[in-house]
Amino acid sequence: MSVRTSMAALLAAVMLAAAALAAGPPAHDAPPADGAAAAAHDSHGRPNLFAGGLGNAIITLIIFGIVLAVLGQKAWPQLLRVLNEREHQIRGALEDARRERLAAEKLLADYKRQIDKAREEATAIVEEGRRDAEVVRRRIQDEARQEAGETLERAKREIALARDTAVKELYDQAAEVAVRVAAGVIRKELRAEDHRALVNESLARMKASSN
Repeated sequence: MSVRTSMAALLAAVMLAAAALAAGPPAHDAPPADGAAAAAHDSHGRPNLFAGGLGNAIITLIIFGIVLAVLGQKAWPQLLRVLNEREHQIRGALEDARRERLAAEKLLADYKRQIDKAREEATAIVEEGRRDAEVVRRRIQDEARQEAGETLERAKREIALARDTAVKELYDQAAEVAVRVAAGVIRKELRAEDHRALVNESLARMKASSN
């Protein structure tokens, strides 16, 4: 039985008891003798609970006190228990909501930290890649300059060698021509020493003129 049903049953019982006590013994044979007695009954002949003397009022107060005592012993503890349980449930729900809110805020903060960390790592990776690309670019430029310098030096050496070879061949041909011309002019055979001296002199003159 619920608290509301218990309270309704107790109130009905109290009201019936109060009505029975206030009405007194039944008198079906004789009508009321005077106006005061008639006022104690309604138009249908039923007893009026709000009419009567001081004794009826005292009895009604006593019955009301008994009702309050019974309610205090039976109904009110159950009502307070229900209210306390409801309050406990509400407090538990509020506490659960608070814990869930704190957990959600913590989870959101963790997500934000992870996002910030991922952003920092991505930025660091991009910067590292940029630095590596700059290092590679500079190394390629240095290697290209070094290779170009080595190629240029090798070309210079090859040009100088080719020039010296060409000059030597030219000197040899010029010496031979000079010897033939001199032999034709002088019309005599040169000795080996004279031939060598003439060649050396011609080479010296050609080197001096080329410088």
